[in-house]
Amino acid sequence: MRLLSINLGRATVVPYTDHPDGVTGIDKRPADGPVRVAAPGPKGVGASGVAGDAVCDTRHHGGDDQAVYAMAREDLDAWESELGRPLAHGSFGENLTTSGLDVSGALIGERWRIGPEVVLEVTSGRIPCRTFQGHLGEPRWVKRFMQRGAPGAYLRVVVPGEIRAGDPVEIVHRPAHDVTVALQFRAVTTERDLLPRLLAAGEALHPESLAKARTYVESYAG
Repeated sequence: MRLLSINLGRATVVPYTDHPDGVTGIDKRPADGPVRVAAPGPKGVGASGVAGDAVCDTRHHGGDDQAVYAMAREDLDAWESELGRPLAHGSFGENLTTSGLDVSGALIGERWRIGPEVVLEVTSGRIPCRTFQGHLGEPRWVKRFMQRGAPGAYLRVVVPGEIRAGDPVEIVHRPAHDVTVALQFRAVTTERDLLPRLLAAGEALHPESLAKARTYVESYAG
């Protein structure tokens, strides 16, 4: 398992975002050298956890629990075949493009060491949005992405440091539950009856997903 690229985006004006200033950093390109990764601060205040990367709409993106976004090269390859077009590293707006790692099959709370020092923890899957659809330029993209159910993973930074393309990725902790990124994604998008199962992941889960699961259980119990 290894890191193929670290991808960075710059704030760019586009016609397909809900940001008040019409800007997005979703168009990410591989960095040439090492990049520092660190916790950016709470959502709404902190942006990207990857130095030099723009997260423009901090209402919905960025913050400690969405500090880094990872996508498996294998999933990009599958989409390449379906869409009939090449997808470079970073095409889905991911910060990390990985090889040999089942990103959407990762457990919530699973921890990865990248290179000699950085440790990241899986929190949730990525929910597709209008900006993502506009960036890809594919019809019905949000629905198609949700139906595939391989959203990639958001991660929080446990141990900061520098990473670079080619670094090994090692799973250093796997929690004792069965809540994967793919399961969490289905629960909060298309199969809400799965929400109670998310509670097994506890505080490792993205706070917004944890709140949805608790609200669902409380409502059902009532």
